[in-house]
Amino acid sequence: MWYTPTVSVAPTSEPVSLVEAKRHARVDATYDDDYLTDLISVARNHVEKYCGAALATQTVVVKADAWSDFTNLSVFPVQSIASIAYVDAVGVTQTLDAAVYELRGDAIILKYGQSWPSVQTGSLITVTAVIGATAVEPAVKHAILIRLADLYESRGSEDESGWTAFDALLSNHRYY
Repeated sequence: MWYTPTVSVAPTSEPVSLVEAKRHARVDATYDDDYLTDLISVARNHVEKYCGAALATQTVVVKADAWSDFTNLSVFPVQSIASIAYVDAVGVTQTLDAAVYELRGDAIILKYGQSWPSVQTGSLITVTAVIGATAVEPAVKHAILIRLADLYESRGSEDESGWTAFDALLSNHRYY
């Protein structure tokens, strides 16, 4: 079983720029730039949760109960594995040598002739990974812009008029 990931290095860039956000929200002035920048992150985060995929490059730490969990990672898309740490059978924390495994899509698999090491009973395996899309589909970017514009215009009201368009744009980009 995978546990909830934690972000150890937050995204430093967004899939939507401030210029794109301002154009979409029809904002010419600069007085709301900080607010719009925050809304870009909020809208991206909403789309990430809705789709089950990271859009901005970030580093996460996620823990698993067993090596068998590695056939289907809980975070997506994975760009690279920074490290895999575990507690060995005698209670010493170890870092798994990268020569033992490889990343294939949404799985970490053993390389030919390798085997998973023994893990102390009850301990968790910790994966540190860089995740996030290398390119964001136009429909997904547009959904971020729709969500951002709704948040900007309503400033917290309960108007959900844009939800149908948001859902329609993202329905083909969800990962379960």
